[in-house]
Amino acid sequence: MPPDQQPIQRIVGRRVTPPPGILPSPEARAAMTANARYVSRAPKGIFFYKSHDEMIRDRERWTIEAVVARHSKRA
Repeated sequence: MPPDQQPIQRIVGRRVTPPPGILPSPEARAAMTANARYVSRAPKGIFFYKSHDEMIRDRERWTIEAVVARHSKRA
């Protein structure tokens, strides 16, 4: 083992790939649909900031917009 690698102490679980031709379960399909509908308020792309404060300001603005949008859907 290379000296920069840490040995794995424990494996908690393993994913099992379904055989070809087997459709996902209804629960898995529902989870995939929910993930596909997830909307992030952060625009896509790469942003360059002059300071951490600018980055934090944008992130907080996007977070607040997401909270307000979610709250207005419930009300």
